[in-house]
Amino acid sequence: MVKEIERAGIPVVHVCTIVPISLTVGANRIVPAVAIPHPLGDPNRTREEELDIRRRLVEKALKALQTEVSDQTVFAD
Repeated sequence: MVKEIERAGIPVVHVCTIVPISLTVGANRIVPAVAIPHPLGDPNRTREEELDIRRRLVEKALKALQTEVSDQTVFAD
């Protein structure tokens, strides 16, 4: 689905826990998530730490959306 949305001219960021799968399906902008059971956080962290993790992931995804890419790109740290 990611490729079809991109084909329509809408940039997409694939936030995922297993980057090789995103590469296989052809996602252009990939942001690695935290872990499989908790992709957007860590239940062992404090509420404030959780919010910081989520904020950083969203900011990274927004930066990826603004970045022109010609090939698959993984937006790691």
